[in-house]
Amino acid sequence: MHEKATSIEQYLQGINPEARNELERLRALVTETVPDVAESISYGMPTLTYRCRALVYFTASKKHLSFYPSSWAIEECQDRLGDYQCTKHAIRFTLNKPLPDALVRDLVLIHRRHIDADLD
Repeated sequence: MHEKATSIEQYLQGINPEARNELERLRALVTETVPDVAESISYGMPTLTYRCRALVYFTASKKHLSFYPSSWAIEECQDRLGDYQCTKHAIRFTLNKPLPDALVRDLVLIHRRHIDADLD
């Protein structure tokens, strides 16, 4: 699928176009919400960092996509995540049931708030 990608662009080139479009949508939303993010690959996943800390990760699998905004953000938005399968660190979703823009923004802002509080 995306063997040893060294950049987000390379990772995205290795997945199917529908999943790529959805991950590019998430990437754009995060970048619009927190414009000063940096991009990298960490743990084999596309990663957007803020203040030298991972803000979000995102991935594509055969049956679902995953968004990793932080356990704090997932916990704080738990009441809005009932339609999605969640782990402590990830939200799984499908192309048929993508994450709403407003939810993505809120998850990102919550994690940014935690990073800012940790580093200030």
